[in-house]
Amino acid sequence: MLLAIDCGNTNALFAVHDGKQWRAQWRSATDTSRTADEYAVWLHQLLGMENLQLSDIDACVISTVVPQSLFHMRNLSRRYLKCEPMVIGEGDLDIGVTAVIDNPREVGADRLVNAAGARTFIDGALLLVDSGTATTFDLISSRGEFLGGAIAPGMNLALQALHDAAAKLPRIAIEKPPKTIGTNTVSAMQAGIFWGYVGLIDTLVRRIKSEYEEPLTVIGTGGVSPLFAGASETIERFDSDLTVRGLLDIYQRNRGQI
Repeated sequence: MLLAIDCGNTNALFAVHDGKQWRAQWRSATDTSRTADEYAVWLHQLLGMENLQLSDIDACVISTVVPQSLFHMRNLSRRYLKCEPMVIGEGDLDIGVTAVIDNPREVGADRLVNAAGARTFIDGALLLVDSGTATTFDLISSRGEFLGGAIAPGMNLALQALHDAAAKLPRIAIEKPPKTIGTNTVSAMQAGIFWGYVGLIDTLVRRIKSEYEEPLTVIGTGGVSPLFAGASETIERFDSDLTVRGLLDIYQRNRGQI
């Protein structure tokens, strides 16, 4: 079985694939101080709830934008899974996507993995809108070229900034408000953040489309992307599994399984 790990700035995703299907997925808050031993205890308990064991896993693929966490996750694979992990961005891996930008090394592993995942079911040009710690817009040509995009702060960062910088503004949860005009502080903040980000997404998508010659399929992904369903006028479909699709595709591609 394969353990796929995607470690982002806010959350880390762990998913187990048995060669035919995904058996389980779990998320954990990213904590750079969490050791391999702590990850192993956590995984052991969760695997047991799915009638699985650490010994059932014999392969591991890791994508991370948090270098401090890679050391512990690599040790988790070596010590408890008894295998050397495949790490996105190391070696000469065939990702299936080529970065064609000023400095290809600047592209985060998560963005390339998402692109690889999207290309497993769409052949044409793509625009991926990933709503997480940051809100990213990634343009992928029909030839599998990562052409660039745009990066904006994520919704949670914007809410945190409001709370930190304004003494009277509370910390609130992200929700889709029923109206644009808020009648109290919380509803006003929710309206401003939610509809503001809908506007940000739709405006950037339209501008990117106007600058690119090929028709684009626009896919929304990321932790808060489901909130935009029915609100965004430009996102055509939502897929929260792009990352694990991409990790599986890259692993199989480089093990000669596809």
